[in-house]
Amino acid sequence: MNNFWGVGRLVARPELKESENGNKYVNYTVAVQRSYKNADGVYETDFLDVVSFGPVAEKTAEYCQKGDMVGIKGRVETSLYETENGEKKKSTQIVADNITFLSSSKEKNSDVEKSEDDLDM
Repeated sequence: MNNFWGVGRLVARPELKESENGNKYVNYTVAVQRSYKNADGVYETDFLDVVSFGPVAEKTAEYCQKGDMVGIKGRVETSLYETENGEKKKSTQIVADNITFLSSSKEKNSDVEKSEDDLDM
């Protein structure tokens, strides 16, 4: 079973993009704090690459800003590719099927009313 659930903060504002075949998507990075402290007494943070597609991508780009807290449900995908120099590389990212906006600066500054259905995909 390949499931991911996590809560973290966006490290940059997500920008909506469109693929050559017309599919909308957004790539972003989420900072997720670990649940334990290291030897120095500090919580370490992992920076996870995330991608969303379609309506989830559109809502994420519309409502999320840098620093917003989001909950993500999705799966982990790993892909192999080769660089122009012939070097083999591996990339791992989270494919988010569902995003819950836990805090949003746009929500605080917006006159538009949003129901929970609009924000929780």
